[in-house]
Amino acid sequence: MANFKKVVCWSILFLLPAVVLGDCTCDSEDQGIKKNEALKYKIAALAAILVSSAIGVCIPVLGKALSPDKNFFFMIKAFAAGVILATGFIHVLPDAFESLTSPCLKEHPWGDFPFSGFVAMVAAMGTLMVDTYATSYFKNKSKESGVVAQSVDEEGANNNVHSHAAHGHAHGSLVVTGDYESELLRYRVIALVLELGIIVHSVIIGIALGASESPKTIRPLVGALTFHQFFEGMGLGGSIAQAKLKSRAIAIMVLFFSLTTPIGIVIGIGITNIYDENSPTALIVEGIFNSASAGILIYMALVDFLAADFMHPRMQGNGKLQLGANISLLLGAGLMALIAKWA
Repeated sequence: MANFKKVVCWSILFLLPAVVLGDCTCDSEDQGIKKNEALKYKIAALAAILVSSAIGVCIPVLGKALSPDKNFFFMIKAFAAGVILATGFIHVLPDAFESLTSPCLKEHPWGDFPFSGFVAMVAAMGTLMVDTYATSYFKNKSKESGVVAQSVDEEGANNNVHSHAAHGHAHGSLVVTGDYESELLRYRVIALVLELGIIVHSVIIGIALGASESPKTIRPLVGALTFHQFFEGMGLGGSIAQAKLKSRAIAIMVLFFSLTTPIGIVIGIGITNIYDENSPTALIVEGIFNSASAGILIYMALVDFLAADFMHPRMQGNGKLQLGANISLLLGAGLMALIAKWA
């Protein structure tokens, strides 16, 4: 009996390290792999995400009630800002930390420094610099071309009319401003940078989903990513609507956003046999791109959406609008945070 107890004790001592190490492996998971069933879910995800992305981004662009000149537009933008902020903080940045702190990477240098936070910080500062220089450039360009005179209708919409800027007067009821054109061009820069940040992580999401061969992994992602892309599309659509782009430019941006994740899924399906999500190369690429995307999204949400709109004179002078915008912000962030439970 004593010998038996010794054997059991020694067995536990030898097996314990193996059990601990078994929780952390860099080998691809083979359990639950059913290629045919997984492919059906991938195709369903491709179609659902394509449709939801297109609808989400088109609602602010095509909706007359969501015109940038309406108060309700501020509430929609606050909701969209909450979605984008939660996307950056809760969906993208944690994935980046998980990738760049994976035990599958070498301890040096990846374990010596918080690269995810560093890359996100650099991306946010880079976005600030682009935003600042673009705004400065367009303002200087506007001053060189002369003062722009705008007519103001009852709802505060600006319309170009004939003016004599050199003589300091104009015909009709006018508000003379030299910043209208530069502000409009700044909105266009914001829309382009925001789409860049969204596209980066959308491609990564699509590839990861398309390369997965586990139905258990894909199934909850279909619904979660469908809602994710819909809400994110509303945020981007609001920015596009405010930029007042030409129809062709709007169509291109809508198309790019709608197709990005589905294209990523197709790429993922194509590289299923060679893609290893736990390989050092995949982890580093995903981690760095996700970190950069998170920095861009967080900056855009806080600075170009929330700070700009919540300090706007129309918002400051309307208590009901402030309350509605705050509720919309919390609702957007809350819904997107909830989706993280499944995505």
